[in-house]
Amino acid sequence: MSPATIYDALIVGGSFAGLSAAMPLARAAKKVCVLDSGQPRNRFAEASHGFFAQDGVAPLTLKAAGREKLAAYPTVDFVNDEAVMARHTQDGFLIETLRGEVLRARKLVLAFGVRDHLPDVPGLAERWGGTVLHCPYCHGYEFLNQALGVLCITPMSVHQALLISEWGPTTFFLNGKDMPDAETLSHLKARGVQIESAPIATLEGEAETLDGVRLMDGRLLPLAALYVATRTEMTSLLAEQLGCAMQGGMHGPVIVVDQIGQTSVPGVFAAGDITRSMHNASFAAADGMLAGVAAHRSLVFGPLGM
Repeated sequence: MSPATIYDALIVGGSFAGLSAAMPLARAAKKVCVLDSGQPRNRFAEASHGFFAQDGVAPLTLKAAGREKLAAYPTVDFVNDEAVMARHTQDGFLIETLRGEVLRARKLVLAFGVRDHLPDVPGLAERWGGTVLHCPYCHGYEFLNQALGVLCITPMSVHQALLISEWGPTTFFLNGKDMPDAETLSHLKARGVQIESAPIATLEGEAETLDGVRLMDGRLLPLAALYVATRTEMTSLLAEQLGCAMQGGMHGPVIVVDQIGQTSVPGVFAAGDITRSMHNASFAAADGMLAGVAAHRSLVFGPLGM
């Protein structure tokens, strides 16, 4: 690319949402740049489940395949770098990267994703994505009818414990937190969820496998998998720099978008985990496709041309 290049659209993030957003723009022969730091949230998982026609394929394999398909379009450029600054310009938007590159575009699609904040429990981080998990729809069937656990992190953890019990006998680990109220306990009991109030000492097992949870009182409770509703934060400050409206989500802040992925800032679209509280590869890909189509139509018709 030349320093004077002004892209029709710049996609910040090159995983499920970002690559999906780039595809309709590429197929409209628009000049597109995909800026990708190469650190997708799902890189810790060995398989992506529930994704149409690709059940069980590794997320990084799917990402590589999506990038290869997109690279076949001659109007698409890839920049392997991290966006650190965004601002408005007379022609649209300007992005500066960590390595000092300057990229310009008429439209932006933000798809940079979120990162998970894992609780400080010994043995937990190294099992993240393997036997310490977040979503049962993505990673539940593999542990069907086995002993499962849910770690109490936020009030939403109760909802998670009620849901996880659909896949197997479930223990709700309070890890020293207060006992739920009587009504909540009644709901948990009705679903067969056991309550364990003792603090956790460590997770035990060879490598990424999980044999069980060792409690501070010395007991070992056998488990096949532990589910954790993590807190999340956006991996980039671009939305804040551009002035996009934000709101609180179940796990962390999300960018406010309308039904087509348009943010509160004209010409800036967003897709994937940064726009919703329910996170899933299929949702991300669908959100990305919609945002990409909307970005293209705004290039053709303007902001009111949807």
